[in-house]
Order: sequence, then C-alpha cells, then structure tokens
Amino acid sequence: MTLAYILTPELRKKLKDPFGSLIQGSPDQTMDKMKGLVESEKPSRIISVGDVVSRNLHLYNFDPQVTIIDNISQRDQPMPHEEGVEKTVYVENPQGTITKEAMIAIEEALESGEHTHIVVRGEEDLLTLIAVLYAPETAFVVYGQPYSGIVVVKVTSEKKAQAKEYLKAMKSSKS
Repeated sequence: MTLAYILTPELRKKLKDPFGSLIQGSPDQTMDKMKGLVESEKPSRIISVGDVVSRNLHLYNFDPQVTIIDNISQRDQPMPHEEGVEKTVYVENPQGTITKEAMIAIEEALESGEHTHIVVRGEEDLLTLIAVLYAPETAFVVYGQPYSGIVVVKVTSEKKAQAKEYLKAMKSSKS
C-alpha cells in the first residue's frame, strides 16, 4: 500500500463544508430532491461515496455506476452488502489518507463503465476528491453529510480544479 496523500489538520477543517450542493432532510426527502436534479441535469453517471447514501441511492433506483463504501456507517454500524453489481474491488485506504491503490481502483472503475463497488478497508471519505477528479464532466458525485442530508457535486472543470487544489494542500507521500 502506497500513500499518495495525507490529510492536514488545516484541510480537515475546510473539508467539513459541503463540496457541492447540500440537500437537507430525511432519506425520502433527499432522494425526492435527487430525482428532480437527475431529471433536470441528466448526469452522465452517478458515483456515490459512503454507505448510507449509496444504500439509499440503490434503494431509490438511482443505481450509481461506482459505489465507494467501507461497510460501516458512523464507524460502528455494519452495512448490508448490496447485490447486483458487476464487479467488487477491495482496497486499503487508512483514515485521513488517499492511497494509490484506491485512486487506481476509482479510475479503472470509471473507465470500465461497469457497475462497480469499491469496498474500502479504512475510510472512504476523502475518495470523494478522487471521484470528482476522475469522473467525466456532468457526472454527479454524491456523498452523505452526517446528520444533515446528502451533498451532490456536479462535476465541472471548476470542481476538478478545486479537487486538485485540495490534493495539493495535502501532504504528499512516496510510501
């Protein structure tokens, strides 16, 4: 396992704010608003990061092309395994880091077009940045905002540039 990036305390504070549009409410409310967004914006694909939001997107038939999960919600509740994916990939990604292994898995999943679950041993939160970086423009990257709702990031050249800036602000690591 090779660490590519390590989160700094300064950046941790910045990343508490939503990286996209916050949709507040219950799962029914957020998924109803998500339906409206999908109908109006017609994203090229949907990528989900996080167990609860991924489960809800599947339950409401949004079927993300790539789902990045760690099978733990709020770090203590095991999440059920979703059925019906074409490929499942397991990667190591310790808390507060982004590994090369996880980056490659996300890039390959997006390039393949297969419905892929990436199951992370560690923490998946920071992989939102990588998903935005590698996703095609007009895709949606959706993640959960604890105790609030979901965040929908519409991938644009500006969002990709912002993701790159966040990555540059992290510590780089060779091993």
